[in-house]
Amino acid sequence: MVALLTCDSGTNACRYFILIDDIWSKEAWELVRSVLPSNDNGSRIIITTRNKELAKSCCNGISEHMFEARPLNEEDSQRLFFKRLFFSSEDCPQDLRKVSREILRKCSGLPLAIISIAGLLANRSQTAEVWGNTLKSISTAAEKDSHIDKMNRILLLSYFDLSPYLKSCLLYLSVFPEDYLIDCRRLILLWVAEGLIPGQDRESMEHQGRNYLNQLITRSLVQPTKFGSDGTTVKQCRVHDVILDFLVSKAVDDNFVTIWNRTGFSDNYNSHKIRRLSIQENISARAEEVVRTIKNAPHIRSITIFGNNSVLIKHASEFLTSQVLRVMNIEGHFEECFLGRVKCFGQMKYLRIMDYEGEHLSKLPEDTNNLQHLETLDVYATRIIELPASIIQFQKLVRLFVDTELQLPDAIGNLQALEELGLINLGIQSLKCIHGLGDLTKLKVLSIQLYYYSTDVHDVEDHRNACILSLSKLFMGLRELRAANIISHDAALSFMASSVRTPPPLQTLSINSIIMVPHQISWLVNLKRLIVGLNSEISKEGMDILASLPRLVSLHVFIEDFGPCPLHPMPAIIVQGFQQLVKFRFGCMIDAALEFDPGAMPKLQRLMLRLVARCQFKYGTGGLVLGLQNLAGLKHVDLHVDCDAATADEVQALEDDVRAAADAHPNRPMLKPNRISETSMAEGCSRRPTDHVDIA
Repeated sequence: MVALLTCDSGTNACRYFILIDDIWSKEAWELVRSVLPSNDNGSRIIITTRNKELAKSCCNGISEHMFEARPLNEEDSQRLFFKRLFFSSEDCPQDLRKVSREILRKCSGLPLAIISIAGLLANRSQTAEVWGNTLKSISTAAEKDSHIDKMNRILLLSYFDLSPYLKSCLLYLSVFPEDYLIDCRRLILLWVAEGLIPGQDRESMEHQGRNYLNQLITRSLVQPTKFGSDGTTVKQCRVHDVILDFLVSKAVDDNFVTIWNRTGFSDNYNSHKIRRLSIQENISARAEEVVRTIKNAPHIRSITIFGNNSVLIKHASEFLTSQVLRVMNIEGHFEECFLGRVKCFGQMKYLRIMDYEGEHLSKLPEDTNNLQHLETLDVYATRIIELPASIIQFQKLVRLFVDTELQLPDAIGNLQALEELGLINLGIQSLKCIHGLGDLTKLKVLSIQLYYYSTDVHDVEDHRNACILSLSKLFMGLRELRAANIISHDAALSFMASSVRTPPPLQTLSINSIIMVPHQISWLVNLKRLIVGLNSEISKEGMDILASLPRLVSLHVFIEDFGPCPLHPMPAIIVQGFQQLVKFRFGCMIDAALEFDPGAMPKLQRLMLRLVARCQFKYGTGGLVLGLQNLAGLKHVDLHVDCDAATADEVQALEDDVRAAADAHPNRPMLKPNRISETSMAEGCSRRPTDHVDIA
């Protein structure tokens, strides 16, 4: 649901614009409508639904109107089809035009059908014979078939065109609820843990998993929703509702997944045949039934739980008895996680617990002898503050994600397979543990804090030196490092200096709460992604250091509020640096502005700004962002306006300046403005200078 609310401060009259996507029941609509005021102020509600009768029932007032989406006409169908396959209709070979028209006629103007069949043909030879065979496969559908039947027939054709492993990976997406945003990295790890990807070498299997995901995206069976800093690596994805319905139906029919949703268990389920269980709704009222079902499922390989299911998780020790269980993925809110009582985890490879609230203490079982196959342990979003002592025996553990309050065991160095570790507060770890971290020679991804509480460490200097020594040992092997709350950056970051002669392989670095841009960063010539949080203004020297990094494609600079400060000079982005940068995020909690010189950041596509509106008129004509037109490759601008202590005209002028610059840019980049702390705006007279002229 998307909602927009505007209020007139003089009359207290409010108007709202609300969009509700994919509503399914009249009761749900009546519940939403009952809490919305009807005040004749021009408010609007838009709902979408696939149920025509429901749409009619929603339109029972004088100002209500039902719009029935029409299929695409022939011209728009061809434009969508050819754009997916050839980028334009002019590029379509002449011998494929006739068969293309026949294929599109079978799609009946349904956009999803057109995209799906284009995704199928994109992976086949572009010959009239091959496309003709595809047409014959579609043509078996009767002309009287409904749109849904035609869509399912095309999806079935796309499904059977997949390899057996790709089919399994696609069907696995049915374990996620509707509209769920799927983390691609986590999805690939689940595929590997489930045994859906062939191979013996874990790294090659994960690489193959990425290839499988890309194939599903290329075939338009999966929709990318978020890309990495390189603009090509998909970080997050989702499944279209219609495709998900098809996958759920196929997965249930094939006994690939058993699903519990708002209607209970999926049809024709047999507890003795359950292989994968996905609980997608709150089942508190029928928890005992579900527990009995799982207890009688000796072949269950994975359990995925979403939502508020405290009652079910409370009985975890009763139903976690399967000897072949590989995956346990719990995501939602629960009062307490009773995994501490579980005595058997079977062949578990992947264990993740994510508590949205994180209010209640949880614990893992002390006897974890049955977790010798575990590769991923993710308890970051929990209140688990202690790991079982036996964890040091997990010789196959590759990824360990914990809470910052958790103390690692002294013998952490025994986990020689560990490649990813976070988020660790080094300041609360024992000296033995700190020394042991330096022995994790395979570590590639590390997330740390370095914060000392007043009484935890007796000799802070010795402890910090031990941290620096261990980080120095690890640094040459790290691919990603995230370091938060660094105290005394000159000392804490000195471990980077040891690599001055041989550039380290580090590609991602995130550091915050530092006083200035460390000079050591200039040695990290392989960096592609950098996040820097400063407790002071960024100097020209600091900007020059960042600009010197030759491979940097993503940069985030955030200047925190460090108290009253004078007006700082406007930092200029010079032409000589940032030659490979694609994404730049600049955020300020202080008075600051930004200027882009001609030729600066020539490959920049996405610019994200957070600026303090109260200093809009302090830098003279042009406001806080100058030279936007000099960013030759710009496509997107996200503007976050901090309204705190700003007057209405300062906020409006900042938005107007950036909007005018975006409109005047040759690329016409897409602008997304957003206001922050709007309720904290200053009241009173305008602070606009008399000589200030708006940009028209």
